[in-house]
Amino acid sequence: MNLPRGLMHGLAAAAMLLAIASPAHAEDGYELWLRYLPLAPEPRAALARVAASILAPPENSATLRAAAAELQAGVAGLTGRPVPITTTAINGSLVIGTPRTSPLIARLDLPLARTDEPSSPLWREGYLIRTVELDGGRVTVIAGNEDIGVLYGVFAWLRLAQTGSDLADVDVTSTPSIGLRMLDHWDNLDGSVERGYAGASIWDWWRLPDYLDPRYTDYARANASIGINGTVLNNVNAQPEILTAPYLEKVAALARVLRPYGIRVYLSVRFSAPIDIGGLTTADPLDAGVRAWWKAKVDEIYERVPDFGGFLVKADSEGQPGPQRYGRTHADGANMLADALLPNGGVVLWRAFVYAPNGAEDRVKQAYREFVPLDGRFAQNVIVQVKNGPLDFQPREPFHPLLGAMQRTNVGLELQITQEYLGFATHLAYLGVLYEEVLDADTHVEGPGEGSTVAKVVDGGMFGYPRTSIAGVSNVGAARDWTGAPFAQANWYAFGRLAWNPELSAREIAEEWLRMTFSSDPKFLEPALSMMLRSREAVVDYMTPLGLAHLMGTGHHYGPAPWVDDLERAEWTPYYYHRADARGIGFDRTASGSNAVAQYAPAVASKLANLATVPDEYLLWFHRLAWDHRMRSGRTLWEELVRHYDRGVAEVEAISAEWATLEPFVDAERFAKTQRLLEIQAREARWWRDACVAYFRSRSGLPLPPGAAEPEHPLDYYMSLRFPYAPGR
Repeated sequence: MNLPRGLMHGLAAAAMLLAIASPAHAEDGYELWLRYLPLAPEPRAALARVAASILAPPENSATLRAAAAELQAGVAGLTGRPVPITTTAINGSLVIGTPRTSPLIARLDLPLARTDEPSSPLWREGYLIRTVELDGGRVTVIAGNEDIGVLYGVFAWLRLAQTGSDLADVDVTSTPSIGLRMLDHWDNLDGSVERGYAGASIWDWWRLPDYLDPRYTDYARANASIGINGTVLNNVNAQPEILTAPYLEKVAALARVLRPYGIRVYLSVRFSAPIDIGGLTTADPLDAGVRAWWKAKVDEIYERVPDFGGFLVKADSEGQPGPQRYGRTHADGANMLADALLPNGGVVLWRAFVYAPNGAEDRVKQAYREFVPLDGRFAQNVIVQVKNGPLDFQPREPFHPLLGAMQRTNVGLELQITQEYLGFATHLAYLGVLYEEVLDADTHVEGPGEGSTVAKVVDGGMFGYPRTSIAGVSNVGAARDWTGAPFAQANWYAFGRLAWNPELSAREIAEEWLRMTFSSDPKFLEPALSMMLRSREAVVDYMTPLGLAHLMGTGHHYGPAPWVDDLERAEWTPYYYHRADARGIGFDRTASGSNAVAQYAPAVASKLANLATVPDEYLLWFHRLAWDHRMRSGRTLWEELVRHYDRGVAEVEAISAEWATLEPFVDAERFAKTQRLLEIQAREARWWRDACVAYFRSRSGLPLPPGAAEPEHPLDYYMSLRFPYAPGR
């Protein structure tokens, strides 16, 4: 069997692992959750009995070859012995394929159906894993209607094996809830990554298309293992050169590597490209010449990349050009591109991250104001891509009011995997908890009412969207461990698992990841799982407690800077969002203020507007209150605020201490790196606490609550700090 180079690398790595007896051997994180280390003796023997051989179709696609090779490498690693690929099924065989490629699967009575049948239990990407009786023996079938479903099924079976499931009598059927599950890379053509904290871009544009780094195949394997089926290769702040012929050849080369793993490539495009590289004098979406230019460009792309996914567009936002420059709407701009892509099945992902150039109203209201009047005017192959919150990927925000407000327009969800506002790659912040919080949020939209969660909006079930999507802003870089920190890998993993099935819990995903990435020993799992589940709330406490937001340093978003109030635009300043003075703190978004709360369904709006019912975690997001406002706890607002800052610091110190006890279960390299990073996080959490407490004390004029520690330095010291070379800019 001829194997792709990346998979040959995976097999070689698995073979090397077999020779290493210790569970704490040297590792650097490159293998991610696909380590395939030998199991303990009893589960290893049990796995060997159900994986004695692999029966794969003799004539197969690159996708099925990848599936067979992955299964062979995984079983060899987990059992400690090679597993043959055979032409006949025996007792304990793993049989993979589709009814079209495998005569054996075709004659089995399996609940597979044609993918063009609306009621099909397994549509194109779904898979079935089942133990069946065959000729007096038992075999495990991993099947799908299409080859990509088989590959997903192989990764699912390996996940079950890695996490200790009993595979002697397995019966699993799974289909993705959301159609397009994608990573958005904010990678630039010069190799830099905006908001990237794991080194340079993994795309070596300079050496493409001639040199294909084996890392690209391993990237594809990792994404396919969690069901990601699309990748946007470049930054939403797009450079027009990505659409020129030399770069399209590079894009085509990457597409060839990713294709066997079910991953389509997408490109971010600059709306003014017809002017920038096309020689036109306008980019007006209603201009016939502009429309013709885009159609010709799309044809040029599909000649090179026949399965090209489509365009991601940031327009009329933060200085990016868009249709409003010509008196046109977002729908006009999106539909022009959608019309060019439609003959080849491409889609337009049009970002809803906009705010008016004059900053005349509450920034968090503006996306709703611009997009809701356009509901029903977007083409069917347009998806409006909406951030999880109405501001900008903060440690905590209420869900975006656009989620549920546009019932006749495809609306997709955008999450951030890279930790732009949560401590970069330095701080441990398990974002599965954040994603779950958003997906479980109840929109209470008119009609369905209670139970109308964000997940049900995004998966299309609520309004019958013909196209569904969820995107995660990538944290992948050229760092050897991919994400810059061992635990940052968990956010990539959690995004993919929830994109496939939004009903999964952050807890079960974290446990899966820990078992596959570190150890299944209960003495490790229980404390490590607790660390992960508590980590995001700790970050909220020491950065933005009680509904505060955007207190980060200007531009680089590193460290606290709540005092900044003198930028060109008010809504770029932290002060705009907290408005602290001697009278109080918070942003009034009720009817007496900006009334942003009215953009939510009445049941949600009434809860958030009422001080008796608004959750503490959104208090200062929606309300401006006096410092002596009495909280539910009985403490004053000032006392509660300081308490949250103190709690965040204490939690990080506790997590760091817990990690120190886990050294016997973790390889030396990843243990030491995590330990050093937790020490940095503890120091920076204290910095956040001290700087913010010092500043808010200066605004309130109040003394510290009894027992609260004095900040280490005077406020002037914290205000003097500068970070011109912070990463990710």
